[in-house]
Amino acid sequence: MTAARTRRGTLLALLVTVLALLPGVPATAGTPGDYPEFPYPSTGYDEPGRGQFHFSSRAGWMNDVNAPLWYNGEYHLFYQHNPHGLGWDTMHWGHTTSPDLVHWTQKPIALEPGVHPGDLWSGGGVVDTANTSGLKTGTDAPIVVFTGTNGVSIAYSNDGARTFQNYDGGRKVISMPANSRDPKVFWHAATNRWVMVVWSDNGGNAAHFYTSPNLRDWTFRSRHAADWLVECPDFFALPLDGTGPTKWVLTDASGEYVVGSFDGVTFTPDSATPQRMDQGATFDKGTFYAGLTFSNLPDNRVVQLVWQPSNHGTTWTGNASFPVRLGLRTWPEGVRLTRTPVAELATLRSGSQSWTDRTVTTDPITDPLAGVSADTYEIEAEFDLAASTATRFGFRLHTRADGTYDRAVSYDRLAQTLDGAPLPATGGRVKLHLLVDRGQLEIFGGDGRLSWTDNVTFDSAPASQGVRLVAEGGAVKVVSLALHRIGSTWGRGEPTLESNLPGPWQAVGGSWTDVTGGKRGEATGDGFYLSAGTGGDLDYEADVRLETAAAAALTFRAGPDGSGYSVNVDAAGLVKLWRPGRDIAVYPTPISRGRTYHLKVNATGSRIRVWLDHGATPVIDAVDGTYATGRLGVNVFAGAAVVQNVRRDAVGFRTNLDQRWNPVAGEWTVTAGGLRGRRMDNGFRLAERTGGDFTYQGDLRVLAGRAAGLTFRATPDGTGHYTANIDTDGLVKLWRPGRDIATYPTPIVPGRTYHLRVVAAGPRLQVWLDAGATPVIDVLDGTYATGRFGVNVFDAVGESQDVTVS
Repeated sequence: MTAARTRRGTLLALLVTVLALLPGVPATAGTPGDYPEFPYPSTGYDEPGRGQFHFSSRAGWMNDVNAPLWYNGEYHLFYQHNPHGLGWDTMHWGHTTSPDLVHWTQKPIALEPGVHPGDLWSGGGVVDTANTSGLKTGTDAPIVVFTGTNGVSIAYSNDGARTFQNYDGGRKVISMPANSRDPKVFWHAATNRWVMVVWSDNGGNAAHFYTSPNLRDWTFRSRHAADWLVECPDFFALPLDGTGPTKWVLTDASGEYVVGSFDGVTFTPDSATPQRMDQGATFDKGTFYAGLTFSNLPDNRVVQLVWQPSNHGTTWTGNASFPVRLGLRTWPEGVRLTRTPVAELATLRSGSQSWTDRTVTTDPITDPLAGVSADTYEIEAEFDLAASTATRFGFRLHTRADGTYDRAVSYDRLAQTLDGAPLPATGGRVKLHLLVDRGQLEIFGGDGRLSWTDNVTFDSAPASQGVRLVAEGGAVKVVSLALHRIGSTWGRGEPTLESNLPGPWQAVGGSWTDVTGGKRGEATGDGFYLSAGTGGDLDYEADVRLETAAAAALTFRAGPDGSGYSVNVDAAGLVKLWRPGRDIAVYPTPISRGRTYHLKVNATGSRIRVWLDHGATPVIDAVDGTYATGRLGVNVFAGAAVVQNVRRDAVGFRTNLDQRWNPVAGEWTVTAGGLRGRRMDNGFRLAERTGGDFTYQGDLRVLAGRAAGLTFRATPDGTGHYTANIDTDGLVKLWRPGRDIATYPTPIVPGRTYHLRVVAAGPRLQVWLDAGATPVIDVLDGTYATGRFGVNVFDAVGESQDVTVS
């Protein structure tokens, strides 16, 4: 974790500089009822200085790379983050995902002060595919991350990193004296257990090694002291020269490293003298710091991302480097790490030019790049030193007609150095590989033998996009040269819209932006947002909420322009099924702005049925054969509305309560896990069905915060009711307004599903937990004899599923 610190001056000067240059907003903590938040403004990622193929946070401050990992087809990058300002403050864990390591999509906050306890500083993460931790609660493998200072706390996710729960209330599973931080965890197959490496400067800089069979219980094993090792350790294995024996590499935040052996307990370096993997500056105004390698990759690669501190703009500070593949090779000077861009880089090339067998002299006319302009691009070049006489040669980037340029990359043939850094020729030749982005320059020399990660504020004006290859004091022989243009990698995924439909999604009219509650559309007339998914016969559902819009809808069997069927909620007081030129059917019912409605459509042949808010009977049952198949999407009309949880043929919320469910406080949506409610204070969603004596049961889980429950014998406004809940304070509770009737102490773990069963017979109220043979609560209370069924959340985000009455 990098913060304002006293050691070596480190990044304190950088933070002060950034805060002086850029306006800031005080950092804030969130609440369980708002988790996970998405506190970002809309952006096209085209601001001056914003990298087009380097990840930067949508807004706010970014520093250390945290817990990079792969799970279920997606790469996840977490990072130290202040989403509410441009300087370091009140650390959160930001989150972004990618299908391919190069196209990144901002996601809601992963770990958040006010929701997750302690200092949410840097750490690693793993995918517990074998469930050694016992934390698995559903079909997803637990994603387990490690954070904290002067000890280590655990958070974990059982929904693919959409939400994270605290393990044991945030208790530190390892306690260490100050200063200690930055745990990195990995599976050590040879000893069949997990290993954790933690940095500490107590007694001098050192890496402390711990082991665990289950990620929860840790045993101290050894301490590797090294004066050079300052925070953010990484530890990984690589085969020497690609196929040779396995060696272990220990690194620190600045990119210094040593190579050695590891027996599962003790690390033994081959040499105590560290090497540096990158030439970028590491502290004040630095460009290379606090990198980590990915966990759980589906191939044998070791892939690294690092933080680049010095890139900033009007809304963001910091970026991540381009992902690189690490290797370990033997050179005349010894065993060294190599860094090369991942192969996925090639998929970004949007246009290429190449040349071979050229000689470049001091005469500009010999430059093959003369007349070439580019903004964001890649250069690959190989030079024959034996056939060259130039004392220096290299590239000038973002040149202008007056001969000025933003950055030069220069090789000294006699000294065999690149901008002063050693880069010996191999077989008499030198290879250079450059990545040029709007705020970033990454240089790789000699197949990764040299790496230089830099932040450069390139001028992207058209008159400043020249590229030149120059020679000084003679000629340079160019074996090969290629320039590949790289376009923007932004805007491919959906940051906040939850959907099982394939993308990319396409706006057809109106503006569509990402908000905490889903996708917000705004249009003066009709605006459509269409997925790449198509269908004919299907079940299709979503949550819709009107803000200022006259209507918002599910659109299906649509053409590319959105013409098809739409079923909407209309502020005029109706649910309507329509197509261009015809209102097919309407169902009059009060519709309120600011309230979320759940629409479900079944289309089978020409028959189209529509359900509202989980009612058992369709509110529309019509026949129209105009469109047989087409695209799936959503619609907004005359104003703004938010849509969420857009799913085809999904499980949804399962219940046998056969009348509509209505919210009586809180925000209620239907996720892949069931009916989700969120509210600070009490929130209720009540069915219109009533009962007096019954058995009422359901599955409940608390994703964040305090409690979730089953509500029964309730008044329509929720002011009177009984509620049996699970409470993460450690109890099952039966309560009514003004009185806690009974409690049963028992651990309630956030994220875990619990089954409650209530039997009400006159004044006798009994509550069973899970598969228990006897009730955990058995009391008498005659305040309410009959009323509505429903569900409840309190200071929480909670989910309910399989809610039934008999």
